[in-house]
Parts: sequence; C-alpha cells; structure tokens
Amino acid sequence: MFENQTAIASSHSPHLRKPGSKSVSSDLGAGEPGNSVQEGYVFPLTVGEMKASNSPMHTTAIMPSPIFLWRFKVIWFLIWAFTCCKIGWDSVMRMSADLRDLFLYEAFLYYNPLLLVTMMVWLWGVCLWVFSQSTINYAKIFDLDSNHLTHREIWKCSIWMTVIVPTSMTAYLYLYSHGEVALAASQPVILYVAVALVLIFPFDIFYFSSRYFLLRTLWRIALPLQPISFPDFFLADILTSMAKVFSDLERSVCRMVHRQVATIAWFEADSVCGSHSVAIPLVLVIPYIWRLLQCLRQYKDTKEKPTLFNALKYSTAVPVIFLSALKYHVSPDRWTYVYRRLWLFSSVVNSLYSFYWDITRDWDLRCDNIFLI
Repeated sequence: MFENQTAIASSHSPHLRKPGSKSVSSDLGAGEPGNSVQEGYVFPLTVGEMKASNSPMHTTAIMPSPIFLWRFKVIWFLIWAFTCCKIGWDSVMRMSADLRDLFLYEAFLYYNPLLLVTMMVWLWGVCLWVFSQSTINYAKIFDLDSNHLTHREIWKCSIWMTVIVPTSMTAYLYLYSHGEVALAASQPVILYVAVALVLIFPFDIFYFSSRYFLLRTLWRIALPLQPISFPDFFLADILTSMAKVFSDLERSVCRMVHRQVATIAWFEADSVCGSHSVAIPLVLVIPYIWRLLQCLRQYKDTKEKPTLFNALKYSTAVPVIFLSALKYHVSPDRWTYVYRRLWLFSSVVNSLYSFYWDITRDWDLRCDNIFLI
C-alpha cells in the first residue's frame, strides 16, 4: 500500500525530469531555519531548458506604425512637390520673355485635362467618404458589386495621378527649356498613351472590375439601346459638366496626331488644331446628345412626360455650342451684329432653363417642399 502511494506521489513530484536529463534545483530560502518546503519553493530546470533559456530569443519582425508611414509619405510628397516646383520655375525662367506666356499656355493645354480629371477623382473620393460616414448605401444606388472601390482606394488612385501628371509636366518644361525638343514633345504623348492603356488593360490588375464597370457604363451611354440605369445617366451628367476637359483634350490629341507638340504650329490660331477646328463643337455637343437620347429612351420605357422636358433642357445647349463656334468662321461684323445676339439669347435660355430644372426637379427645392421642411 505504501509503495502505491509512493508511486503516486512520485508521479506528481515536481522533481520529475525527462529521461536522460540532469535536474538542477534552485532552492529559495531552504537553508534558513524555520522555512518549510513551501516557503523555500524549488524550481526544477532541465539541462535542455537551460540551453533554451540561454539561447538568443527568436525576434519577430517589427512593423512600423501607420502614423509613421503616413508621416514618411507626407515628407516624401513635400520633397517631390518642392522639386517639381523648383525645376519648373527654373525651366520657365530660362525662356525668353516673349515666348514664356505662350509656352506656358501650351503646357497648360496638354496637362489641364488630366489635372481636372485628377481633381474630379479626389472629390469623388470625398463624396464616397461622406456617403460612408452618413451610412448611405451608395453601392446599391450605383449598382456596384461587392468589389467596388472604397474612398481609400479612390484616394490612392488620385494620389498616383497627382504625382504622375505634374511629374510629366515638369519633365516637359525642363526638356524644352534645355533644347531637347523631341524628348519634350514625347512627354505628353507617353502620358496620354499610358492612361489609355491602363484603362483598357485586359488583365486582372489595376482594379480590373472597376475599370470594366467604367468602360461598360461609357458604352451604355454611347449606345442607349437598353433601359437607362442610375449609373448611366449619373455618369452622363458628369460628362456634360466637363466641357473644358473635352475642349482641351480635343486640341491636345489633335496636336499630338499632327505632330504639333512643342512646335511653332500651335501658335497659329487657324491651324487644323486651332480654334477654327470643327471638331471642337462636335466634341462638346456629344455629352448633351447622349443625355438627350437617354431622356427619350426613358420616355419610351416609362411614358413620363417630365423626361421630355428634361430632353428639351439638353437640346437648348446645342445652339449655344454651335453659335459660339461660328465666331471663328464668319466675318467680325456678321458675328457682332447677327450671330452674337443669337448666341447671347440661346445662352440665357439654356441657363435659365437649366437653373429652373436643377432647383425644382433635380434638387426638389420647390416652394411647397421647402415649407414642408
């Protein structure tokens, strides 16, 4: 009986060790009189455990904090911005005073469309942030899938655009001011080609699903043969507000195609890519024609008469655009006494009609609704 109890006690003894290992005890206070075993607690260690304790500990990878990364990026962004401003300013000051303003106008013409688009992407990210903070289910409203871009991803894209476009512009100014005209002319061309390739890149990188959604929506806008969805007319409305972008984009692409970048041909107002070009009013009127066709398609599907009045609103923009283009195709006297008056009249009609429609229909700020608020 005592042997069994001894065996049980030995099986729970703290001095048990692994076979083949040598036990080492650390007896705290065992030599002091009056201390029991509990007071002088024994810590058994094996040789293997001592070796493990003496060996250097495995270090884990230390990741920098998000605040540190954010500050690091801000510092690099400020350094980049200062460098671009310094190089651009020095490059402009190297040119003669009589060509400086004209050259800056040309550089602004090439890069203004992409700079405005970059600003629009920034503001779109702000809109998505406001939607998310207000718990608005914008993904359902815009008919987006679960892989849609969040405001953080939109801002990431806009940051890259903010860096790439001014960098290309700085390279253009620097190369032209230092006599490298051919290399300078290639800078906006490379930038425009790169943007087009990123949009149509057929592989699953660079937010493929979002790029496909954008291209598909643009295709539906160009050919409104199917029922109009909310993303269709929302994006088409945005396009009607980008008249300056499309005007400068047409001039820029035209000069690139006709090899007029960084040449004296862009100085001629009556050149094929100047203000006399008939392509400019055609490019400007296309978004309004798309919205007009969308309204007619909506009337066909819903039979709602307000869609016809909305179509009439977009049709009033057509005379404004083409009468404005006549300025470069008629004599000054004929423009001043005939077409200029028609242009002013059509502009007033279009502005008043658009203002009334936006207030009462799009924003729903009619008097009866205001009193209800």
